[in-house]
Amino acid sequence: MPVEHHDLLSELPEFKEQIHELKVNNAHFRKLFDEYHGLTKDIENMETEQSPAPTEVEEKAKLHRLSLKDEMFAMLKQA
Repeated sequence: MPVEHHDLLSELPEFKEQIHELKVNNAHFRKLFDEYHGLTKDIENMETEQSPAPTEVEEKAKLHRLSLKDEMFAMLKQA
């Protein structure tokens, strides 16, 4: 089963310029961005079973990733 990639630029391509701008100029956004991408990599490893994890752990990670994305999306809309 192919794994969907959820990097932020793929998820929100219309905000490419704002993402770059906030990564460079906003430390909080940069922290969220880095955490989001680290978590995405962990989730992809769970999905491909390179790092097997119980379903509950995987689902909790996905919910956390979604909350990070929501916070960054709100920041992007204001930028």
